[in-house]
Amino acid sequence: MKKIGVVVNCRKPHASTVLQRLAGKARALGMELYVTCGEEGELLPGATKLSEAELAKTTDVLLALGGDGTVLRAARILDGADKPVLGVNLGSLGFLTSVTEQNLDHALEALTSGVYTTSNRSVAECRVFRDEKEIGCYRGLNDVVIGWGESSRVITLDVELDGEQVASYKCDGLIVSTPTGSTGHSLSAGGPILHPDSPCFVITIICPHTLSNRPLVISDRSVVVVRGVQTTKELLLSVDGQEELSIKQGDRLEIRRAGNGVRFVHLPDYSYFAVLQQKLLWRGSSTAEG
Repeated sequence: MKKIGVVVNCRKPHASTVLQRLAGKARALGMELYVTCGEEGELLPGATKLSEAELAKTTDVLLALGGDGTVLRAARILDGADKPVLGVNLGSLGFLTSVTEQNLDHALEALTSGVYTTSNRSVAECRVFRDEKEIGCYRGLNDVVIGWGESSRVITLDVELDGEQVASYKCDGLIVSTPTGSTGHSLSAGGPILHPDSPCFVITIICPHTLSNRPLVISDRSVVVVRGVQTTKELLLSVDGQEELSIKQGDRLEIRRAGNGVRFVHLPDYSYFAVLQQKLLWRGSSTAEG
């Protein structure tokens, strides 16, 4: 991989220093660097500036320097293009970044030599209909979230799965999460952790008004339909943490697995469970304590 697209969180304290180091190492390896026409273009010397659409078409891989939000931004830029993403952490280790800042040089060498692995992550596609007319279509690597309007009043959401009614939930909102996003909002709301290879989604209700409601794990071959049937406020649709659209009573959301997912690049020593152990502070030992 020689054509490297760079997406960076310029608000990170050492972003400028890291980009200077990246530029030097890329030159030594004969790599071509590409950036969008934003702030990163001013901080990365020698890089070719492209639009986001051109970046997805031109590069061999997207290097996301920052945290999980930066990786999600890279996935949005790809918009289904079959180019892999390598997340480089510039702060505390994230669930989606697999390389530390200290290992950046090693990561670039791995891209050049081909010594790496890739994993495929599923993406949720959300289509919004109002009066039977489609008014929006969004892709979520992490999750689709409905709720959090201006009022604190409870809402009622009807959920169907493949045409069969699941339940009518009185709640503050609802999350449909991919396996990748199961360690995000869904986990905070009491949802399970799904392994990234799992062929499923999880529906998690936010603050349900009955103790019997529990997260529901479903096949990712299913189509989830959500309707707002009782609400005195406009609801907010958020996809991967981005505010997308105001949802009104009667709108219909159809959520299914997208045709194209996102590929992640990992170095040979990457371990998903090691990330969980570090992020969630899991403890335990296979040896008995004496």
